[in-house]
Amino acid sequence: MASASETDVVPGTTVPLTALPKVSLHDHLDGGLRAQTILDLAEADGVDVPVADADGLADWFLGQSQSGSLVEYLKTFALTTAVMQTREGLTRVAREFVLDLAADGVVYGEIRWAPEQHLTRGLTLDETVEAVQEGIAQGIDESGGEIRIGQLVSAMRQNDRGLEIAELALRHRERGVVGFDIAGPEAGFPPSRLRDAFDLLAREFLPVTVHAGEADDLPSIRSALVDGRALRLGHGVRIAQDITVERQDDESTYVSLGPVAQWVKDREIVLETSPTSNLQTGAVAEWGDDILDHPFDVLYQLGFRVTVNTDNRLMSGTTLSRELGILADAFGYGLDDLLAFQLHAISGAFLPLEEREELAERIIAGFEDA
Repeated sequence: MASASETDVVPGTTVPLTALPKVSLHDHLDGGLRAQTILDLAEADGVDVPVADADGLADWFLGQSQSGSLVEYLKTFALTTAVMQTREGLTRVAREFVLDLAADGVVYGEIRWAPEQHLTRGLTLDETVEAVQEGIAQGIDESGGEIRIGQLVSAMRQNDRGLEIAELALRHRERGVVGFDIAGPEAGFPPSRLRDAFDLLAREFLPVTVHAGEADDLPSIRSALVDGRALRLGHGVRIAQDITVERQDDESTYVSLGPVAQWVKDREIVLETSPTSNLQTGAVAEWGDDILDHPFDVLYQLGFRVTVNTDNRLMSGTTLSRELGILADAFGYGLDDLLAFQLHAISGAFLPLEEREELAERIIAGFEDA
């Protein structure tokens, strides 16, 4: 896999990427821990760690995540979730998560995580959500109140607890939860398995995003749209399988969209892409193993609502600013393009329309002042 270049400023300018106000839609709580926090919590909870110093542990996570397989990539979460089984652990991780986002210039973020994975030390599902919300509130307060955060409660698609987790999300929709997600191994576990959960959420008008088109193909995306009523697609990069280059000449390329791709584009369904993660997990392997092979730019040029995300900052050794810099370097994007990605994200944010409009105004003003 080709290494991505590091960029601290918007290409062609002196504007630091961290100074730009940003929106994060796809960021996993158990994929964004600080390495030192893992060591601290592991010692307190009696959890074994493979490396005993923070820098070495961060390098271990990055190395383990370069397999090109989502299944292997997901195995690194056994360690992070192991230290997130107490109220204190969950609250600390959530608090630091928010602080790290704020330090990177994120002004609105949605944090996704699966409560069912945090029950081994006696917490109930509701207690886990409350602990995370407590940490989020602490992080917002400590960062000066300039960031807004919502929880996305995820069900693990292989565990068949979707309805129970959907009911949990609904119980907390006025106390921090803004939407629902399904995560875990995609191939073999289509959204249709959780149809009862999606039916309930549709009746109750709680918005849904679905991991689809990352480790499985178009049928998974179709099921997310039909069975899940997904308003956004988690990654969704394999929608490019439904795009055909008809012909190409010296000046132009002509393409056609299949029915799934056309639907996603026409309905402005947001794609939550995560460039580094997509390379690590093999999500875009059929097109290549370098950032230049990622279909992000093709999708952007064709008018899809592409957004830029980190997925798992620890496993990818990344930040949202770094991901924007990687894409800007690869495809020659400027400030207007980076702004477009933020506005795409705002359009898909699980917020009321009026609040999305206010957020857009804030983002635009921040880019103008940069």
